[in-house]
Amino acid sequence: MKGLLGKKVGMTQVFNEEGNVIPVTLIEAGPCYVVQKKTKENDGYNAVQLGFEEVSERKLSKPELGHLQKAGVPPLRHLAEFRGRNDDLEVGQKVEAAIFQVGELVDVVGTSKGKGFAGVVKRHHFGGGIKTHGQSDRHRAPGSIGAGTTPGRVFKGMRMAGRMGGEGVTVSNLEVVIVDSGRNLIAIKGSIPGAKNGLVLVKEARKARPQKNGN
Repeated sequence: MKGLLGKKVGMTQVFNEEGNVIPVTLIEAGPCYVVQKKTKENDGYNAVQLGFEEVSERKLSKPELGHLQKAGVPPLRHLAEFRGRNDDLEVGQKVEAAIFQVGELVDVVGTSKGKGFAGVVKRHHFGGGIKTHGQSDRHRAPGSIGAGTTPGRVFKGMRMAGRMGGEGVTVSNLEVVIVDSGRNLIAIKGSIPGAKNGLVLVKEARKARPQKNGN
């Protein structure tokens, strides 16, 4: 499975041949380096480990530097593994945005924005309590979270207030609109998770759906 690590640049819009506006997210995809190859014979599965974003050596630990120097690549901040066949890649090889093509469908993995501690109305879109009959403090309350004697406890997974965001999110079947290999930029139709400058993984769609006419 081909893929790249990248950085979310931000959103903009482009026009297609019919003059329709297409909202897109720009991703600085690569350049990445092949740091390690895993094979079914040695590791039990096929995968390739890619590194992204060059940094100063002092920002990495000695084991990290040794791992990267063994592959003959510069110091890199981020490492990620992409499972699948890797016959066409070699350790130390540079991988750039040109591996994707316009019109291709991809899956994008990112980390959603952290919202801090949030109540059930914001976190789970609860409707809150009624605003009449003297309920002055129940407008954004969760309501009942279980029965009393039986079962006498709160079931696991109950939707309640808590830490919101900061989780891994995958958005599937997004269309590649522009590939600028000279600047290592990819424009993907729609929005992707995370804040600007956030790390994202772009990989070929696992469950590609047929595209509708006009998209």
